Amino acid sequence: MIDNSKIFKKITDSIVIIILYVLLLTLIAGTLRILLDIRYVVIDSVDGGFNKIVTNVLTLFIVIEFFKTFADYSRLERIKLTDITDVTILIAMREVTVGLYSKSFGYETIFALSALLLVLGVIRLLAVKYSPEKTLIY
Repeated sequence: MIDNSKIFKKITDSIVIIILYVLLLTLIAGTLRILLDIRYVVIDSVDGGFNKIVTNVLTLFIVIEFFKTFADYSRLERIKLTDITDVTILIAMREVTVGLYSKSFGYETIFALSALLLVLGVIRLLAVKYSPEKTLIY
């Protein structure tokens, strides 16, 4: 008889491993891109080159958080709320930073992203405070 749960677990594990390798290749490519973008600081203006480097570094941090989330999933077989909020906070912070550097955001967008960051920060704090991994001691 076929055990569907074992088949599902094997397929899920295989997909997670493939995604981990893709993210690892992305990390390597992102690091190389940052190293290559250093030339823009010398050739281009400092502001333009610095903007590219900051954007690429923040994007690389997002990929690192995704890598960490998938590595935790492959080990624990669950996704933690703190990992997802960390990735989302990094994405919002990246957008705020890129928008501020490029001066393309109005105050409404920056205010909305800041409010999103505040809400995500509160969710992150509550997820840590009320974590199911903590044991209650009386």
